Amino acid sequence: MHVYLLKSKIHRARVTGARLEYEGSLTIAEDLMEAAGLLPYERILCSNMANGARFETYVIKGPRGSGIIELNGPAARLGKPGHELTIMAFIEVPAAKARSWKPKILVLNKDNKIEAPRRRR
Repeated sequence: MHVYLLKSKIHRARVTGARLEYEGSLTIAEDLMEAAGLLPYERILCSNMANGARFETYVIKGPRGSGIIELNGPAARLGKPGHELTIMAFIEVPAAKARSWKPKILVLNKDNKIEAPRRRR
């Protein structure tokens, strides 16, 4: 048996742009992707803290160190610059390993820099 658990989370990611004309996805700065363990084109679930919108999309790589968090395509209608997102990815884990699983959790500051890794409980 397997269970789906949180793989990684980026908390308080501030939207820096929205491009409706793009086909879809969420652009995330490469350094933030790496710190969270996210891969290009990985499926993610996002929640917008400003308006409660929740949506699924995939990750595309943005310039390293840029702090970019950009809504693309239809997702651009679900937030605007300045809104804070929680970005989550999940993983299938064998039940025997589920109790010891620890996700990567990042908390960002207002400039989309890593403020602190969150303690895992």
